[in-house]
Amino acid sequence: MKKKLKTLFSNLCCSVCKTGFDEDSIIIKREEAGLSVVNLVCKSCGKNFGIAFLGFSNIEVKNDSDLAFEVQEGPEPISYDDVIEAHRFIKNLDEHWADHLPKS
Repeated sequence: MKKKLKTLFSNLCCSVCKTGFDEDSIIIKREEAGLSVVNLVCKSCGKNFGIAFLGFSNIEVKNDSDLAFEVQEGPEPISYDDVIEAHRFIKNLDEHWADHLPKS
């Protein structure tokens, strides 16, 4: 599991001091079948990036590039108005919240 996590964060760096993340930056809080709860902390400046819930399958990682992510440009950055609109939408959800999910 540690190898998958290291690979997942290997091409990222701290937004404060630009130090790259490695195995020492990842603190595994809990592991269950298919789910890991991890905390990402910069080993250089101590910036805490919070807790992440990560779901993994039981695939074997033979090549680190199998897990590599590419940064993709979106249509436009999220604005403050977008955040406020999302907040209001979530705040007003009721017991029929599942009606807003895409039908599969």
